[in-house]
Amino acid sequence: MAAALLCLGLSASCRSHDQPVGQDSNAVAAAGPVERGDTAGRRRILFVGTSLTAGYGLDADSAFSYMIQRKIDSAGLPFETVNAGVSGETTAGLLQRLDWILKARFDVLIIESGSNDGLRGVEVGAIRTNLIEVVRRAKAARPEAQILLVQMEALPNYGREYGTAFHDVYIAVARETGVGLLPFLLDGVAGRPGLNQGDGIHPNLSGETKVAENVWRGLEPVLRRRVAR
Repeated sequence: MAAALLCLGLSASCRSHDQPVGQDSNAVAAAGPVERGDTAGRRRILFVGTSLTAGYGLDADSAFSYMIQRKIDSAGLPFETVNAGVSGETTAGLLQRLDWILKARFDVLIIESGSNDGLRGVEVGAIRTNLIEVVRRAKAARPEAQILLVQMEALPNYGREYGTAFHDVYIAVARETGVGLLPFLLDGVAGRPGLNQGDGIHPNLSGETKVAENVWRGLEPVLRRRVAR
């Protein structure tokens, strides 16, 4: 599998998809940005997000972005995936490390952010403002890149009104900024005990497989269009 490594600072979880299982990702991150020679000719897909992207509770090679890489390889598409998920991150936290992210080379940026805001009941207007700013700055830094936003949903803790407003934020941001909107990350997984770990929030391996299918459903046609250009 093509090698790639993007290190986003000492606090970031950052794993290349050929990083050996068990290697300390923070130690790797401390070394600074690294690009390896065997990635020549492959375009980079950069996944930024929360513990859901990082693959919390799973083996190092079982996060959905790794599964996406295997789908890409099977399809013969010239892309490599890089997982830059950070557990516990909010949309405000993503903004704080965005300058690091935007130093990287990427052809596609996939943004999974907001789930932790929803857990904390962050005001939806603030979530919208942060996401729009993330997209705006990403577009300014990498105008040739394709940016995709992942639909997220709030847990029912804060009531139906908040949940509806939270859902609508992603549609509004995608429409306002002109980026693509991928399906709800946890579609068919959320609320199903057999597909989640003991916390009821993070997918287990079976659930993660379904997550990868959700992402691939929206991502594959985007990649094929970019290759055909």
